[in-house]
Amino acid sequence: MCYDPDAAPPAFSPARRPLAEAAPLTLTSADGTEFGAFLARPDVATGVGVLVLPDNKGLSPFYRQVAARLAEQGHPALVPDYYGRTAGAAPGNRPPEFGELPNLLPHLLALTPEGLDADLTAALDRLRAAGAAEVVALGFCFGGRQAFRAAAPRFGLSGAVGYYGYPDAINGAPGPTQLAAGLTAPVLAFWGGADEHIPPAAVDAFDAALTGAGCPHEFVTYPGAPHNFFELSATEHSGAARDSWHRLLAFLAGPR
Repeated sequence: MCYDPDAAPPAFSPARRPLAEAAPLTLTSADGTEFGAFLARPDVATGVGVLVLPDNKGLSPFYRQVAARLAEQGHPALVPDYYGRTAGAAPGNRPPEFGELPNLLPHLLALTPEGLDADLTAALDRLRAAGAAEVVALGFCFGGRQAFRAAAPRFGLSGAVGYYGYPDAINGAPGPTQLAAGLTAPVLAFWGGADEHIPPAAVDAFDAALTGAGCPHEFVTYPGAPHNFFELSATEHSGAARDSWHRLLAFLAGPR
């Protein structure tokens, strides 16, 4: 569980583009499932599109704000929700209690790789239809894990960025480390050196697996930073958040 309902992302760079759109929408997956999403578009796109993948609470205000921050930098950004199959397609109408673990857990356990992949594909199609010829995935926590998975060729991404996405197997389900042989898009990963949820050994194993697979990647670990250091109120870790923000923007602007 990453961000509280009142959490907000840091904003370090001045807006370069006014927003043409920042609004919820409903998408339809290949199996006919409707799910909620949020799209933020600049008036003129000057950079790659970004598929923003939330933590396991799904589409929350934090990620709407992340999308808007990216759109202000010229990047069309779309955030999909994960829970259309079990909780409906309108995440904005869900009670705050939905994000509490006892209420969220049945929905989280019902997720499948096939369903997630289908929804990510539908979200990518919508983002590309909005004018994003190239797309990079950006995920946080559970979404970071999904962003790493999306570095596989079937998604056609230009890159994948993950903030503290757990890379190892969970309850026998393969993680990005086990899937590394099939990952090809460049990966940028941010880790907190004081993250109690992701041990250094798991990060090292993922690094070694990507190296062995020949997948280009860069790992950045911030000593003393906790699991969710990219957050406005985490002022004691603002240096790590600022550095990662600039590295993220440089990655988005980099050669393809």
